[in-house]
Amino acid sequence: MATEQAAENYTVEDLVALNPYNPDILNDLEKFVNEQVSSQTYNLDANLSLLRLYQFEPERMSIQIVAHILIKALMAMPAPDFSLCLFLIPEHVQMEEQFKTLIVLSHYLETARFSQFWDEAAKNRHILEAVPGFEQAIQSYAIHVLSLTYQKVPRPILAEAINIEGLALDKFLEYHAANSGWVIEKGGQSQVIVLPRNEFNHPELKKNTADIVPFEHVTRIFPVLS
Repeated sequence: MATEQAAENYTVEDLVALNPYNPDILNDLEKFVNEQVSSQTYNLDANLSLLRLYQFEPERMSIQIVAHILIKALMAMPAPDFSLCLFLIPEHVQMEEQFKTLIVLSHYLETARFSQFWDEAAKNRHILEAVPGFEQAIQSYAIHVLSLTYQKVPRPILAEAINIEGLALDKFLEYHAANSGWVIEKGGQSQVIVLPRNEFNHPELKKNTADIVPFEHVTRIFPVLS
């Protein structure tokens, strides 16, 4: 009795850390995926453990749960979470239409083809809307990609990347100007968004480690010089 009470006090993370291959925790892991969806949280380790358990007990696999795991992994871009999860899903399951769609969406994100991504996402809202926060997570990723490439982004390029236009985009820009350090400039017939400086869009900020010789390399030179 005391042992059962002690087990009840374990969190899902504890159960995964103690024995990730224990089939007895499969139901707990499925519930945990649903909790991640409703609370807009994320735990890759727990989700990978569940996918591994499905490999051992394929008859217990929930297609809906697997879809939620993949969507949450997409939302974690640019981390390679989607590929890690997909690797654990049987090929015959991947061939189901909704998973083929998610694979296509992943490819568009990885190649920064945001216009195609949003077009495909619009056709499959019934799959994606099951996970709250999806659109906002992808918008954040698109902004991340733009910030690695551009110092200044024309408004039309930003609008296409995040799939927002008109007054909604005006409010979006106002928010980030107030909270994210964006500067909105007038550029010809449109606006230009000046993004915060980082070592990618301003390479001069990146430390030149190539010019730094590690101390252990210097000590190896001493005998040669003497």
